[in-house]
Amino acid sequence: MQGRRMQGRRMQGLHAIFHLGVKELRSLRRDPVMIGLIVWAFSLAIYTAANGVAHDLRNAAIAVVDHDRSQLSTRIRQALLGPQFKTPELIDFDEIDPGMDSGRYTFVLVFPPSFEADVLAGDRPSLLLDIDATASMQAGIGRAYVSQIAAREIAAYLQLEDAAPPVDPTVRIAFNPNLESAWFTSVMTLIQNVTMLSIVLTGAAFIREREHGTIEHLLVMPLTPMQIMLAKVWASALVILAAVAVSLWLVIEQLLGVRVAGSVPLFLAGTVLYLLFSTSLGIFLATLARSMPQFGLLFILVALPMNMLSGGNTPIESQPEALQTLMQAVPSTHFVAFAQAILYRGAGLDAVWPQFAATLGIAVLFFAVAAARFRRSIATLG
Repeated sequence: MQGRRMQGRRMQGLHAIFHLGVKELRSLRRDPVMIGLIVWAFSLAIYTAANGVAHDLRNAAIAVVDHDRSQLSTRIRQALLGPQFKTPELIDFDEIDPGMDSGRYTFVLVFPPSFEADVLAGDRPSLLLDIDATASMQAGIGRAYVSQIAAREIAAYLQLEDAAPPVDPTVRIAFNPNLESAWFTSVMTLIQNVTMLSIVLTGAAFIREREHGTIEHLLVMPLTPMQIMLAKVWASALVILAAVAVSLWLVIEQLLGVRVAGSVPLFLAGTVLYLLFSTSLGIFLATLARSMPQFGLLFILVALPMNMLSGGNTPIESQPEALQTLMQAVPSTHFVAFAQAILYRGAGLDAVWPQFAATLGIAVLFFAVAAARFRRSIATLG
């Protein structure tokens, strides 16, 4: 008899959580601003980030000062082709500084006299490459391109002269054969927007109810704070998960042509684990804030560093060791790791289960902390 009563209470609790979640979805449906934000974040934001913020070298202005005027120097100059470079301009040495000061040239390659003769003699002549490093990423990529082109053309030229090339490199590029920055940018933007929108959605829902006084209506009902919080978590997570699935298929795969190598259901399963943390974080921040402006400030202090340091913008290995250790306690780091492994490299559960386990463990722990804070916040309202 007692077991039936406990089972009945459990079913009543699940029933209440379900209907409270449906209420959250209905409230979201009546909020056109939030719906517009979700649609924009998982469509236009990803598309424009992939196509508008390119990390590749495109149409860089380059000039050449050729003191050698040899077959080899001409060959290297003609190998500086688009779409990476504009057609190289032949200029004099005294035109370098005015051209770079005015921003006319980003790169200037200088061939010394007797360059071809020194190469054929087995010497190691130097090439001077002046770079405008105002845009540091473009400067670094361009330097590598020019160096590779010069080395390749010298090796090919020496083969034409029946001399053995200094090296014969064989390069195989995995996971992104054409080095398209849109492949990386689009998926990382999707992951970052999952963090931001899940935090905003749950936090704004709680603050909106508190400001409108509807949270007091829930307190007079036979509901526990845990049931209220679970309803908000599952409703917000469902909306974000549906947006991720549609965005991944429609925007990333169809519009941008990104090839997803791994299992999409496996990635969505990992996203569910991460959403348990991010939605709990949204509620936790909402309990600390007294208004939406305060919540926005807390969001900036928490969400932006998470996105910047989780490995989506720069490799986690390039950070200081102390910061790397600290970020292992943040689920966004593991989310980025298993998302890249699944979507880019086709990894299966056997490869990403440590990140799944870490994400789930930290999410459950933080959910308990957020629930305790939420219970205290609800008690003060009552």
